Amino acid sequence: MNGSGTWWPAFFFLLALLISTLASYTMFNFLGNLKRTSGTFRQFWLTGGALVFGVGMWGKHFVTVIANEQPLYFTWSMPVSLFFIIFFSLMAFVMLTFHEVFRIRLVLGSSILAFGIAFMTYFSFFGQPIDRLTIQPIVVALSLVLLFSGTYGSFLLAESRFPLRLWAASVMLGLSVVLVQLLGIRAIRMDFTGSFSSDKLNQDTHLMALIVGIATILVLMLTLVTWYVDKRLNQLDERYRLVVENSLDTIAIFKAEQWEFVNEAGLRMFEAEESKDLLGKSIYSFVPSGDHETVRLRLGSLIFTGSGRSVEQQWYTVKGKLLHTEIVETITTFDNEPAVQVIIRDISERKKNEELLVNSEKLYVAGQLAAGIAHEIRNPLTSLKGFLQLIASGRKNNATYYDIMNSELDRIEDIVSELLMLSKPQVYQLSYQDLRVMMRDTVTLLETQAILHNVAIEAEYGAEPLWIYGVENQIKQVFINVIKNAIEAMIDGGAIRIKLSRENEGVFVRIHDEGPGIDDEQMAKMGQPFYTTKEKGTGLGLMVSYKIVDNHKGRIRVYSEIGKGTLFEIMLPFLYPEVVKKSS
Repeated sequence: MNGSGTWWPAFFFLLALLISTLASYTMFNFLGNLKRTSGTFRQFWLTGGALVFGVGMWGKHFVTVIANEQPLYFTWSMPVSLFFIIFFSLMAFVMLTFHEVFRIRLVLGSSILAFGIAFMTYFSFFGQPIDRLTIQPIVVALSLVLLFSGTYGSFLLAESRFPLRLWAASVMLGLSVVLVQLLGIRAIRMDFTGSFSSDKLNQDTHLMALIVGIATILVLMLTLVTWYVDKRLNQLDERYRLVVENSLDTIAIFKAEQWEFVNEAGLRMFEAEESKDLLGKSIYSFVPSGDHETVRLRLGSLIFTGSGRSVEQQWYTVKGKLLHTEIVETITTFDNEPAVQVIIRDISERKKNEELLVNSEKLYVAGQLAAGIAHEIRNPLTSLKGFLQLIASGRKNNATYYDIMNSELDRIEDIVSELLMLSKPQVYQLSYQDLRVMMRDTVTLLETQAILHNVAIEAEYGAEPLWIYGVENQIKQVFINVIKNAIEAMIDGGAIRIKLSRENEGVFVRIHDEGPGIDDEQMAKMGQPFYTTKEKGTGLGLMVSYKIVDNHKGRIRVYSEIGKGTLFEIMLPFLYPEVVKKSS
């Protein structure tokens, strides 16, 4: 009987070590899963880890008391100590997630957790019916140092790259808390009052045995569930790994603006023979110097946006070749630290095809323009040649011939002048102008022509200045072209309504006429060179207007309905003169 009794303390000691190790292992698994999930699942892993660790430490505490053959009294301090160990565990785990905020998060997290374990260990003593208490401060201090060292060491080990790091960290933490409690029991000697009867003591012992049993089963069940979930997540990780490795696009991770991971497609894209050609190196070594600030700002904004839209980005390969790519960036974590995941697609071939297409389109447009110029200028040149032949032959009415020849030369000059407006580069004097003033000048200029065509111009200029930054004469030219077209289109007279307004960051000019309207076929050709419905038009007025507005970073939209008229909507950027001067 005595022989069998000597095995019970050792059995309970091993049971306490098993409970604390399994609770620690489950807790480390919960924390490890934080980097795989986000949102509600992160809260689940945090609270679940704190709960299972707290219950495990609480159950271990009373098993260790039994192993030391001390009496157990179920008092108010027991549930209070359970609450506090769960609370401090949760606070410690939250601290461990602040990768980008606290550089000493492991020290702070270990300190909070160690304090919670020490609080549970020593606080539970004071709920007992103590008659006399003897404390050895040196042993208590030694136990606290051992507890912090074990806690901090276990967290360091859990975040290392050691293959069995979780089990090793769990054993270290589990052994530390058991040894700390044994030191605490040796450091504090208590004489109980004996006010509790033996029946009461037996009841408390049975109750505690039931609670400890339930806690042990709970820890074991959660450990099994965690093991199963971890296995499933590892399978998903393996699937994702295969997807990443077999991807045709580059999938990489940047951490602290350095390459931390890149798949096989990335090595091929960047002409790297081995991963070490990229890993650990600054990403700016592969980005054109002119893009450094743009990339830095874009990556910095991910902290607030989470992910960015697809943008084009140029890169240099390891061998110096220039790549044109599309890139998508997303904030993530890697090894429990903030990082940026990127997907890079090589569009160099597409850019070449686009350039060829643009050049082909330019040649097509140039061909059309050349044909139009040849056609438009050939007619007056033919007339000039004919009249010169008539003059050379001695025909009379030379004065009439000269008038016609001057008219044809004026037509050629008009065509050339409007074509020069389209050429670039041109140097213009930009200034800050109130659009209302320019429109008033334009209306005053065209009012006489409008009256001759039985057309009334009604304008709403608004009360507030409408500032723009541009070339005054060019903007006026746009207004003149549009309003003149409207006047000439209204054969039977009517009204032209002009409204100026500011909407958000734009100044809008809306010019509405009561002409016959424009059909879809004409709308499709509007703005094309030499296309006109006028008998003597050059077909370049609207084309020049579109070019001017585009150069001023604005836009023109046209809305028309047959029989009801046409609306020209011109938008130009609004800009305060004083704001620009201050910022510059």
